[in-house]
Amino acid sequence: MGASQTRTGNEHQHLMDKTGFSSEQIKNLRKRFLQLSGNEETIRNQRGDEAGAFQEIGFEQFLMVMCHFRPPTLKMTAEEKEAMRKEKLRFLFNMHDTDNDGTITLEEYRKVVEELLSKSGAIGQETAEAIADAAMLEVASTNVPHMAPDEFYEGITFQHFEQILKGLEMESRMNIRFLDVDTTTMRCGRSTS
Repeated sequence: MGASQTRTGNEHQHLMDKTGFSSEQIKNLRKRFLQLSGNEETIRNQRGDEAGAFQEIGFEQFLMVMCHFRPPTLKMTAEEKEAMRKEKLRFLFNMHDTDNDGTITLEEYRKVVEELLSKSGAIGQETAEAIADAAMLEVASTNVPHMAPDEFYEGITFQHFEQILKGLEMESRMNIRFLDVDTTTMRCGRSTS
């Protein structure tokens, strides 16, 4: 029994070191993970056989995704905030770069826009494609201002992506407040106890 507790404690410390979450936050996120998974050790990916997508996501992978949404702390230095910003940008970039080749192509961008817009039923697939095409054309004209009419825009590199989002404070805007409270006993912001 003591060896099991030591191993669990070591795993817990490993997760704290890797993600930056407190012990209490990890416990609460574990409870949330089990709610989402139906008390299973993994959450099944509903997207199928997409390139770069996991079929099942374990708790550690879940935490690794969630840690991208941690807000900056008051104790962070400017360098730490910049590192957090870059990490969040890389996470967003990788969400779009589904084949992991370092470039967001028009096809990849179309797929994301279609998924976000056309699944709601508010607009059709053709309209979603037109929006994606117009946005990619705008990005191309910004990143390659003197592009000839017969030139083909390869896509958005991470450097372009950083430049596009230069003025946006990702480190403070892309976050979720992870409270050190037990969320399983709360309803509509009030404790049930």
